[in-house]
Amino acid sequence: MGLGEQLTVVLHQTRSPDNLGAVARVMANFGFFRLVLSDPATYAFRGAERLAVKGERVLERMAVARELPEALSECVYAVGTTSRTQLKGRIPLTPEQAVRRLAEESARGRVALVLGGEQRGLSDADLAVCADVLVIPTGEVQPSMNLAQAAAVLLYLCGREEAPPALPPESEPGARMGTLSALGARMNEVLLASEFLNPQAPEHVLREMERTLLRARLSQREAELWLSAFKHLGRGVKRGASAP
Repeated sequence: MGLGEQLTVVLHQTRSPDNLGAVARVMANFGFFRLVLSDPATYAFRGAERLAVKGERVLERMAVARELPEALSECVYAVGTTSRTQLKGRIPLTPEQAVRRLAEESARGRVALVLGGEQRGLSDADLAVCADVLVIPTGEVQPSMNLAQAAAVLLYLCGREEAPPALPPESEPGARMGTLSALGARMNEVLLASEFLNPQAPEHVLREMERTLLRARLSQREAELWLSAFKHLGRGVKRGASAP
């Protein structure tokens, strides 16, 4: 059994109805139907049906999210795409490595393949939300691929990849990224209040800590336990700050 319903394709800040329709067609080509638009640059996508040949089901089921973390909230793992090979603190995966990782993580819950908008792709901040980053090898003359073409390459590989055996029934589901995002926000609040983070630039250390949690492959119960612990820590820090 392949990735099937476990794979969500996320298009972030898409602006072209033609590209949307072409991606929907490619998804139908390889048996994927879960599509989310994240912070789209336009909502005028009526023209997408023209290129979404046999991909109407994808467009009918398509969801829209206001921002990337919201689009990924129900997933346990996400890999973002970029044409940049020099990424500070990140080692890009090859398409084959990334698709294998998607398949492995799909045993724990829904997974996401994130593609950036036509003009700028995914920013460093966008990529920071993703557990991993992939780069499709291309020539130096034109390293950047068209959105629909990149989707075709990656979804072809996803369609061929076999998912690993399902986890035993007693296994707990993986931590949803929405819960981990809430945990990150709570960590930021508490660690700033306790003066652990530099208030002028807290993002670097915090993102490193968040990626550590992603690599730990927490269960949903474990993530909720961490979140509860930081909520209690936050109350303790506030009481300590207000004490005479």
